[in-house]
Amino acid sequence: MTSTGEPLCIQLLGPVRAWRHGREVVLGPPKQRAVFALLASRANDVVGVEHIIDAVWGGDIPQTAANGVHTYVAGLRRVLEPERSRRESGALLTSTAGGYVLRTDPAAVDATSFALRHTQARRARAAGRLHESLDTAESALALWHGEAYSGIPGPFAAMERTRLQDLRLTAVEEWAAGMLEGDRPDEAVTVLLGAVSEEPLREKLRWLLMTSLYRCGRQAQALEVYTETRRLLRHELGIDPGAELRTLHQQILAGRPANPAHGAGGGPAAATPPAVGRMLPPAPRPAQLPSLARGFVGRSTELAYLERLLTEHGGQQGGASTPVAVIDGPAGVGKSAFALELAHRLSEHFPDGQLYVDLHGTSVEGRSLSACDALLQVLLSLGVESSRIPADTAGRATLYRSLLHGKRMLVMLDDLLSADQLRPLIPHGSSCVLSTSRQRLGGLAVRDGAHLLRLGPLGTHDSLRLLRCLSGDRLRHQETVARRLVGLSGGLPLALRIIAETLAANRDVPLASLADQFAAEHGRRDRPAAGAGGDASTSLHALFETSYQALPAEAARMFRLLGLFGDGLITVSVAADLTGTTCPEAARLLRLLAGRHLLVEVGRHEYRFHELMRLYAAECAEREPLTHRSAAVARLLQGAPPLTELRAGVAAGAVEQHAGSAV
Repeated sequence: MTSTGEPLCIQLLGPVRAWRHGREVVLGPPKQRAVFALLASRANDVVGVEHIIDAVWGGDIPQTAANGVHTYVAGLRRVLEPERSRRESGALLTSTAGGYVLRTDPAAVDATSFALRHTQARRARAAGRLHESLDTAESALALWHGEAYSGIPGPFAAMERTRLQDLRLTAVEEWAAGMLEGDRPDEAVTVLLGAVSEEPLREKLRWLLMTSLYRCGRQAQALEVYTETRRLLRHELGIDPGAELRTLHQQILAGRPANPAHGAGGGPAAATPPAVGRMLPPAPRPAQLPSLARGFVGRSTELAYLERLLTEHGGQQGGASTPVAVIDGPAGVGKSAFALELAHRLSEHFPDGQLYVDLHGTSVEGRSLSACDALLQVLLSLGVESSRIPADTAGRATLYRSLLHGKRMLVMLDDLLSADQLRPLIPHGSSCVLSTSRQRLGGLAVRDGAHLLRLGPLGTHDSLRLLRCLSGDRLRHQETVARRLVGLSGGLPLALRIIAETLAANRDVPLASLADQFAAEHGRRDRPAAGAGGDASTSLHALFETSYQALPAEAARMFRLLGLFGDGLITVSVAADLTGTTCPEAARLLRLLAGRHLLVEVGRHEYRFHELMRLYAAECAEREPLTHRSAAVARLLQGAPPLTELRAGVAAGAVEQHAGSAV
């Protein structure tokens, strides 16, 4: 990027560089430049320290990461404002609540400027101002000086490289189509040859290149491009070129491409460029969303928040960045019901249809669906013959993205287990992906730009509404009983539905008696709540069990031993004493349990069980050998302060009780 004398001028579309008042700034080592690039991409927004750590280090986070961030920020401050004294706060890179802000004009960042000019070029083209559109597109493409974020480490830079590269190639395609429309194919050929070498499987680029070559009178070379395309697609994906490329090939052979030109030499004009990779006749519009849950209540703030995020930049024809949202939360909190409610609200914004896949991430039977199998299911529903579907995940993902290119489709992926299940199913462009998971998948936010939303239990008001709605008239004028039942449910919608179903199915049993039975069940250590009718899919115990079974061995052991501790505040030192491990290892395992929603983080390095999860953890504690439980409590008593000692005494009593029952 050519420096302009602005206070700060930043290049991200190539090697990351910066200029201050016309002089280049030496940004320092790679990770320091990675911090700068992240802050520049979010100019004038607060970027939290945790987000910076995830963006720069990803899943391999050292214990010194937070100190590293502060060191890199201090280094950037020194080079960006060398005239600033150490006691001054600085004007460019400032600290704020929990993070840092790079204060500069967003238009001085080339990636932002590129996106703005690309949008302006599209608007001019739509308004019929072709010459203005081409000039603006050329000025946007001229901002590129190599691979975006070149040499920058970390998952955020990798994600941005992919996103911006796709946006650049989309801009090249639109510019080339405009050049053909303006009878300027010679100029388009050179640019398209370079773009095709970067993305050889992008059929739209090859269609434009063949058309441009033919328009220049280079028929033989246009046919060579088709032959190379067919060979490459068969070798890489096991498929033939799409219908548009095949049609163009036949028209060139016959010397009569579609829409004969009115230009010089009588050469053929460009037909309308195809949607990338439309290899099959149009499939029926999929409408696969399951029906809404009866009696959905509350969550209005969360629904409005995600609806705005997913429609603000998504659902726009030609968009390059697919909005992704992942709703996470503990078992029974109503993630799927919430996602379906949101999906039905969003459906009008995505008129090309809705795809739905249950990934079975926490299936009781343990049959989680792989990304490869999910892609097979989706491709079949899109009308692809099984014989044309590649065998490998990469090939299926390429075909899937090609089929959805240019479409506005809503894709819902329920019960996600890992980010690897989701990533191959994120299409490029104008579609939208909505998913649910019991785990907090921060990597999807960092690498893929996903919006993460954590659902908690319902409040008392909404819990009462749901319980009354589902139980008919049984709770009319029974405020005291209703509130008691809500308290027993912990605000979990699944627990409320189980209670309501029981109330409705036992109309001859007095409400007070049913409430007493629920209270007794709630107090049992062997099961938090049984599903109505013994249905494992609606049993909180079964849901908690699948989350527990998915834990690594050392995290499962910690969960069992924490079940001895009761309902107190769980600190890192308590967990370390119980498990006999180091504090750093205990902190790591506590974070893992909280990420799986088996613990609730209530403060920095402080955790607590949700009430129903506490009862389940107490049951799991009995799976630990008695000698191990006794040793854990002894360790806790030995190193415990007075308050913790009291709770450890409770744990010791529990161990004795379990020992007596075992005898």
